[in-house]
Amino acid sequence: MKVKDVMTKNPVCAGPTTDLTKVAKMMADFDCGEIPIVQNFESMIPIGVVTDRDIVVRTLGKGVDPTTVTAMEIMTTPVITVSPETELARAERLMEDKQIRRIIAVDHVGRCCGILATADIARYGTKQELGEVMKEISSPSTAGIYA
Repeated sequence: MKVKDVMTKNPVCAGPTTDLTKVAKMMADFDCGEIPIVQNFESMIPIGVVTDRDIVVRTLGKGVDPTTVTAMEIMTTPVITVSPETELARAERLMEDKQIRRIIAVDHVGRCCGILATADIARYGTKQELGEVMKEISSPSTAGIYA
């Protein structure tokens, strides 16, 4: 099975200057937890992602008013990508290695064309695959300990 077989195709995207209020509304309207941030809407080349967690941790968690911030100011970079032709098992391993719950699919010229989320793996993969991916993604990071 390939990424293209299970990914969400043509996800909604935002630009770097999009304010977080609009990004959050997009998440609510499209029932998703991540919005790809593209260089511009002509190229559709992803330059970052904003997750619901990014909004909370990088604004509210630091006492910053999220209505005064743009996507570019809090987006996660670099963007981890795969091709739609990537084998699903390979994409799952990459998600595990990077401890990410979603990965951006880009076409042959680098345009955002999909998102593979753990929810997609849950719908189309095996219980064993999902269990392994979630276990690895959720393993404690060695990057730091929260007080």
